[in-house]
Amino acid sequence: MYDNDGTARHWIGGQWRDSAAVSESVNPANGEVVGEYADGGRAEAVAAVAAARRAFASTAWSTDRDLRRTVLTELAAAFDAHAEELARVLTAENGKLLREARLEARFATGALRYAIADLTTDTGSFAQTDRHIWFSSLREPLGVVAIIVPWESPIALLLRSLGPALAAGNAVAVKLPGQTALTNALMARIISEVPSLPAGVVNMFTESGNTGAPFLAASSEVDAVSYTGSTAIGRLVVATGAVTLKRMNMALGGKTPMILFEDADLDHALPLLTLGVTLGAGQFCMAGSRILVHRSIADRVRARLSAALESVVVGPGDDEGSQMGPLVDRNAVRRVDALVEESLEQGGKAVVRGGPVTEGPLAAGAFYRPSLIEIADLDATLVQEEVFGPVATFEVFDDEAEAVYRANATEFGLAAAVFTRDGDRARRVGRAVRAGTVWTNSWFVLDEGFPEGGVKQSGLGRLRGPLSLAEFQETKTYVHVALPETA
Repeated sequence: MYDNDGTARHWIGGQWRDSAAVSESVNPANGEVVGEYADGGRAEAVAAVAAARRAFASTAWSTDRDLRRTVLTELAAAFDAHAEELARVLTAENGKLLREARLEARFATGALRYAIADLTTDTGSFAQTDRHIWFSSLREPLGVVAIIVPWESPIALLLRSLGPALAAGNAVAVKLPGQTALTNALMARIISEVPSLPAGVVNMFTESGNTGAPFLAASSEVDAVSYTGSTAIGRLVVATGAVTLKRMNMALGGKTPMILFEDADLDHALPLLTLGVTLGAGQFCMAGSRILVHRSIADRVRARLSAALESVVVGPGDDEGSQMGPLVDRNAVRRVDALVEESLEQGGKAVVRGGPVTEGPLAAGAFYRPSLIEIADLDATLVQEEVFGPVATFEVFDDEAEAVYRANATEFGLAAAVFTRDGDRARRVGRAVRAGTVWTNSWFVLDEGFPEGGVKQSGLGRLRGPLSLAEFQETKTYVHVALPETA
């Protein structure tokens, strides 16, 4: 995991690997360096793909289902055993609250265990279609899968793709982000110590730049890409990979509308709205970044939500008193604040201005207080673009049709939430809103047994649930025609 000077390294072909470049990992809560890491790129991507290709071709991994089941079981147990260590390293690197990091580390292994069940029940189909003809259909691994992981939830988002990719029998090359390099190295160490895993089946490298990921998308030696990140970069990945017609699984951006009708239970909804803005400092694709409220309750919701957001305690992730941690770095603070300023210039009204923390002990970190901006114009930048920070729009509607129209007015379609006591309306609106996941009187409730993914510009394909294994498989049909009987 580390060389003699404490630098975190890559795990490729069953060996630890250095890079020519070395970069620093910084704690966003205080700006202090927490470690150094080998900063990879194209060379590491080439090596990772080559190692995966060798392992796929030369080991029994793709055909030995018992081996894959054993490895996934060992992986899940190993990640569970290191959950607390992973959570603490993640909090130090990307700033999220320790309790949020613990939840991520413990929840993440569910993807591995579900993959075991999926693998075990993946038995194909068979039929005799004529006296002398038998058809059978089996799903086979694609070959080499590239997994590109973002920094906001690297543990969960790695395992969400890794579980089904391995269960299907593929070898993988994983590109991880520089912002969580020490977390990456710890995950690589955990994987490297799994006793039954053949060398080269899992290869992991970290890069802060952008030379390794484009190679993964373009390489003819890569059969599929599972990418989690922004819609803008996702489009580039798809365009690059189109030359080789590789399989693409894209988990992209979102602008989750939180729709409150006049009969909503505000005592139940308001804490969820607040959490939707502040969980992970708003730095994830399902953040509740659009608050859509019926006009009859708008004044009450506006007052209560603004009071809740203004009272949020911002602080270091390892401080038990903190209710929201920092953004990932100071560049993110500047980017988010520029979007808020632009929204005000476009006619938005600051219900809660929030903004960068510039004074006191937190000023050395990348802290940003929550913001709530009231906006009527659906074309406003803050409505249309993913912010990736603790900022939400406050939008008012007059009837159900307008609520649905506003909810569908962006290019995104990842998730939505509907708050109402009317079960029929919840179903009706849920059906009309174009989103991959719709919650009723809840938010951010996930289960490994049910698919997760987006429509429109929020992605391609599905992870979690019974559809995830097929994302990493090809289907082959075998036809057996019996020879004529001879006397």
